[in-house]
Formats: sequence, C-alpha cells, structure tokens
Amino acid sequence: MNVRFAQSHATCGGAPTLRYATPQDLVNLLQLYTHLHDNPMPDELPEALWQQIMADPNHHIIVAEQDGQLVSSCVLVVVPNLTRGQRPYAWVENVVTHADYRKRGLGSAVLAHAKDIAMQRGCYKIALMTGTKSDATLRFYESAGYNCTDKTGYIQWL
Repeated sequence: MNVRFAQSHATCGGAPTLRYATPQDLVNLLQLYTHLHDNPMPDELPEALWQQIMADPNHHIIVAEQDGQLVSSCVLVVVPNLTRGQRPYAWVENVVTHADYRKRGLGSAVLAHAKDIAMQRGCYKIALMTGTKSDATLRFYESAGYNCTDKTGYIQWL
C-alpha cells in the first residue's frame, strides 16, 4: 500500500494520507472513535480537553485520511523517564480503523508511524495493551512488532 505522511489534508480519492491530527479534526476523530469499543459520540464536544491535547508536545494523534474522512488512527504518548539512561518510553492507545476500511493496512501504517516517532524521540520501548481476545487482532499487533511475552500487563479501572 502506498501511504504518504503529510501535515496537510488529503484530497479525495487516491492513496490514504497519514498525518497528525489538527485542531479542526475533533468531530471527525470522535466519529472515528465510535468504531472503537462502540464508543458513543459525546453529548458535548470536549473543546477544552482537545485544546490541552493539541498543545501537549508529548501527545501525538496520528490519523489516516482517505476520501476526505478520517479512517484510521492511534495515539502515541511519549513519557519522560528517569530510568534506562533517562530515555523516555512511549505508550500507544486508541488504535482504531473505520469498519469499512479495515484489512487495507491502515492500522499497520499508523502504528508504524507511531514507532517512527518513538524512535525519533529516543524512546527505549513502545508499549500497548489490548483487551481483545480476538486472534485476528492479536496477530495484527504481533505483525506490527509487538509481543505479549516480555511483560505482564495489569490494569486497575478507576
């Protein structure tokens, strides 16, 4: 698949464009997130939270745009760290592809770009967790370079 990374919006048709989310993407990103865990659209737009996220240099939202809509995305957060030679680590969250655009390599493309950012920022590791038991999804993460053998993940819901 031919995917290019750009700071600007893609035109309709053609190859998808990978880019960073922009302040104008809030509604479209929230619509894409409805394909993630049946996440509903919020009753009110979280404008202040969105501005906070957009202003955070350690918070990266990578999106794939095709045909004028956001079709895949992931979040990468780079966390400053006092161990491992004071190298940061990166955390991936909210990996999602629109149901109509799955199995086209878009999720792999946004994850690959997240890895590139983590490497550029000098991270010593990149991690993600998934609650899925789907073999296809687990194979997808493994094919993107993640493994489930090096660490044990725990979560405490608050």
